[in-house]
Amino acid sequence: MNQSAQSTERDLKPFFILWTGQAISLFGSQLVQFALIWWLTETTGSATILSLASLVGLLPQVLLGPFVGVLVDRWPRRQTMFVADSIVALATLVLSALFWLGIVEVWHLFVLLFVRALAGAFHWPAMQSSTSLMVPEAQLTRVQGMNQVLHGGLNVASAPLGALLLALMPVQGILLIDVSTAVFAIVPLLFIAVPQPPKLAGATAVSRTSFWNDMRAGFRYAWGWPGLMLLMGMAMVINLILSPAFSLLPLLVVDHFGGTAVQLGWVNAAFGVGIIAGGSLLSAWGGFERRIVTSLTGLIGMGCGALLVGAAPGHLLLLALGGSVLLGLMQPLVNGPIHAIFQARIDPEMQGRMFTLIASLASAMTPIGLMIAGPVSDLLGVRLWYLVGGLVTLVMGVGGFFVPLLMHIEERPSAVPAEPAPRPAVETAVREPAA
Repeated sequence: MNQSAQSTERDLKPFFILWTGQAISLFGSQLVQFALIWWLTETTGSATILSLASLVGLLPQVLLGPFVGVLVDRWPRRQTMFVADSIVALATLVLSALFWLGIVEVWHLFVLLFVRALAGAFHWPAMQSSTSLMVPEAQLTRVQGMNQVLHGGLNVASAPLGALLLALMPVQGILLIDVSTAVFAIVPLLFIAVPQPPKLAGATAVSRTSFWNDMRAGFRYAWGWPGLMLLMGMAMVINLILSPAFSLLPLLVVDHFGGTAVQLGWVNAAFGVGIIAGGSLLSAWGGFERRIVTSLTGLIGMGCGALLVGAAPGHLLLLALGGSVLLGLMQPLVNGPIHAIFQARIDPEMQGRMFTLIASLASAMTPIGLMIAGPVSDLLGVRLWYLVGGLVTLVMGVGGFFVPLLMHIEERPSAVPAEPAPRPAVETAVREPAA
């Protein structure tokens, strides 16, 4: 190993310590999410309650994202993550106590789900924007591959493990597991230095512009970059057509394939295995030299996967399983490089605003898509949604290669250094975020 490689590996150690702690904490969070939804299902048996729980978890990101982004860009990112993780752990501990005392109510869970979603709305953009300053640009796509492997693994493992734990311990025990795993995320933030964007690091309270000016600057930044607007539009369309497809999957398995919960589990597992394989491939390979080529290729693959699921005859569930694996395999190849493009090309002092804006717009498409997909599928059948969604996705992927605005998006000057930003010699104190 040459000196440059050794230096890069050494410089990446703080990031990997931080990433590992966050991954362990996310595992605990997934267990809690499963346990709480199952408790609501058993306690209320109400589809309305479950829908409201999903809505409560979605609203903070959709409604508050643009406002949160301004604050993330103003506040020190390390302290923002520390406070967000700590608030979630404290709220989970309080709910655990309510379960132990036997006085928990449904609205208590709604409050916790809202608090977790609100903290996540701050934490996710802070972590994403910190990554671009802690990881060399050449490694950003591989890091995104690691993220995809993590989420795919959690999708596969969290439900069966959560069910096993519920059989062995009460809900409050699982909540305490989540509090314990949160420690792995919080403690590294006490001593790991997270670099700040140059403008933010040199700013003072007097020189900072008003909150609303910062928000307007974020919108102007996005509007002034047509390639970014086009990518955001594509992400919105994908969420609009593919998110409902996953929600409608149980109906497809039961009504078209004549399956049961077992067959539904096979299809979900096939998708999760595909994500793990795709994320592992991206992490090891890094994708094509031009990240957008990797994403568009993955988009074509996702379209083919959705078409396979929708076109599979009722007696060929195996074909649908293959389509699910292909969908999962291609998803990291779409998402990972796009996130890496954003991290590499969006100016660091704007990343909080841009990441929350992108997430808000994309997330808002999910409920809209569900409102459209439900009646359409009831009228014309669930398979049609998969076929149309797959065709639209396939056309977007192929068409993207013929759009210069998209193909040249990476020619924008890099916003991050080739090597991680230098760390200050001493940084141990954790201060509250400044307004």
